This record gives sequence, C-alpha cells and structure tokens, in this order.
Amino acid sequence: MLAGLLFAMHDADDRPAMLTATLPFGGVTLIEYQARLLVAAGASQIVILVARLTPELLGAISRIGKRGIAVDTVRTAAEAAEKLHPLARVLMLADGLTTTAETLAALARDGGDALLVMPEEQAVLGYERVGSGMVWAGVARLDPRRLAELAVMPRDYDVQSTLVRLASQAHAVHLLLPQEAVRGGHGVGHSAAALEARGRTVLAAMISGRSGWFERFVTAPLGRALIPLLVPRTVPAVAVAAGAGAVGLLGMTLVALSYPGIGLLLTLFGTLGVSLAATLADLRDEASVAGWLRMLAGGVPALAVLLYGRQVAQAQADGVPEVLAIGLVLLAVLGERALDGRSRRTWWGSPPAYLVLVWLSAIVSAPIAGLGAAALYAAATLTAAIERLRRQP
Repeated sequence: MLAGLLFAMHDADDRPAMLTATLPFGGVTLIEYQARLLVAAGASQIVILVARLTPELLGAISRIGKRGIAVDTVRTAAEAAEKLHPLARVLMLADGLTTTAETLAALARDGGDALLVMPEEQAVLGYERVGSGMVWAGVARLDPRRLAELAVMPRDYDVQSTLVRLASQAHAVHLLLPQEAVRGGHGVGHSAAALEARGRTVLAAMISGRSGWFERFVTAPLGRALIPLLVPRTVPAVAVAAGAGAVGLLGMTLVALSYPGIGLLLTLFGTLGVSLAATLADLRDEASVAGWLRMLAGGVPALAVLLYGRQVAQAQADGVPEVLAIGLVLLAVLGERALDGRSRRTWWGSPPAYLVLVWLSAIVSAPIAGLGAAALYAAATLTAAIERLRRQP
C-alpha cells in the first residue's frame, strides 16, 4: 500500500498570508497537482500536514477528495502516524515541490527508506543537506516507523526536516535526481514567481513527453505556446474544444462540398484544437472531460477521412477510395486500441498524422495514393504495436 504525505505549512515568500501549497499551478493549486502525482503513482491515501486551514486550502482538499482517494488533514506527526496504515510505504513530497510523474515513479516502488538527492553545488539556498555533499531534492520514501519515532519527540520539531534526518540516520538509500528532471521543472521553493516559471517548464515537459512525431513536432510546440496563455485566464477546456470543434465541422462540410484541400486542413486545425483542450482539461484535473476530448480528437479525423473517401468515390464513380478510407479508419482504431495510452515510438502514426497524408494527397489530386499510403502507415503502426505487446511479459 502506498500513502502520500503532503505539507501545507509555509507561506509564500512573495504572497503574504497565502500558503505555498495553495498557489496556482497548471490550472489548479500546487497541492492538488502534488496529489495528482501521488494518485498516478498508486497512492490510495493522502495525509496533509497543515499549519492552518485557509478557504483556498479547504477548497483544494475538497477537490482532491473527489478523486476517490482518502484525504486526511493533521497538525502533528502523532496525528499523521495514527492516520497512516502501519504497513504502508509513505511517499513524502516537500512543501513547495514541483516535479513530474516520471521523477516520482523512481521512489514509488517497493523498498525501504530512500531519499531523492542532488549535488549540493547544483542546489539553491533552502535545500536540506543530507551529507556526502548532497541535499534532499524534495521526495522521500519512508517507513511509517519514522513518523512514530517523530511522534514521541517535542512538537516544536520541524516535521519535514526531522523526517529527512530520521531517514538519513536509518541509512536511507540515496537516489540521484536525473538532470532531465531539473530541465523538466523539478524544484523546491516558496516564491510565487519562481513557481510560475517552474509551472511553465513542467507544462512543456508534460506536452513534449508525447512521443509520436506529429505530437512531438506539431502538437507539443503549439501547446507550449498557447496553453500557458489559457491557464491563467481560466479559459474552460470545453470552450476551447467547442471552438476547435466548430472549425473541424466547417472543414468536414467543405470536404463534403468537394473542397477537400481547405476542408481537410481546417479539420486538421480542429483536431489540434481539441487535443490542446484535452491537455488543458488534464492539467485542471478534469479527467472525464479529458477522456471525452481525446476520443473526439481521434473521431474528427476519422469522420473527415470517411467523408473524403465517399466524396471521391462518388466523383470518380469508383468504390476504391471509399474502401480505402474505411480500411484506414479500422486500422487506425485497432492501432489506438493496441497502444491503449502507452508511449509511441517517434515514427508511429496517430489519427492526425494519417490525416496529414490524406490532406497532402488531396492537394496534389491523388486521393487513392494518399488514402492507400495512410492505410499502409496505419497497418505498420498496428503491426509494431502488436509486436511490442507480444514481447511484454
């Protein structure tokens, strides 16, 4: 069993009377973002050590609880020890920590006490020293006994710092923080301005983590440019999706009216917009909305390809384009099912990538060649995905 330990103790350096944990981050509060990382790592319980319950913190705790995870607020180490399961592995995140799911996964595995560390010369002021020229990088895996040990100490001890010390004395394993994590926005601090900067970096890392060539070279750069503008303005993801959907619908209408070049291009733009809306919803912890939008982002290209195949078949009095379009959609659907959210290799296709090939063929008036090439591409992606599944234990 994995349990999470979070802190809402420190005030922001540049926001008087506001807890660092309740500063905005990625469309939610920082503590909500930390809780989401813990849930993704497999935590079934979260204990939050609080200094005071502000309205912002109460709202954040309520939203965390809606994820179906047990959330408890405590004020002392003794209360935390009582709430945590005695056999649980405790994953502790520092107050003011920003990191990524990949970084957290290294400590979410089974094992004893472990500390994520980084060289002292690479750290800024405020990081906890743990010896051997290393500082604590804000993530620790703890045996629940550490909290029990702290519970019998005087209450004026700093809980976070003391737990790190107790883990060090218990010969905790030191795991070196990867440089990729630093470039991805990993850091600890209590400045709202610095947190905003790290938030943009974490956002860029989240979007760039998508590995398909279309997502990496088209969707990710667009997301890095636009999503940081949308998040502070609290633009609803549904509103972004509605605008993108209208563009996609206009594109499909033009395809049906025998204007495939501009129609497929507009459909591609609409697909990009819906994908960005899904990312925005995911950042705001709107899991159900994000799921529906991802389905829509795959459905828009499929409908456009089917309309294009039918329009070409009618114009040429030949059923081959329509058959190719149907085959392409079926292969793409099977490929997406085989991938099932797993990472893609760079060359693997995706619905918008197939749509690009079809659009290029429409520009040069070679619909059969484009639909055939896209179908072969989808078949190659499906084959590679199945082979990867077969090699997995």
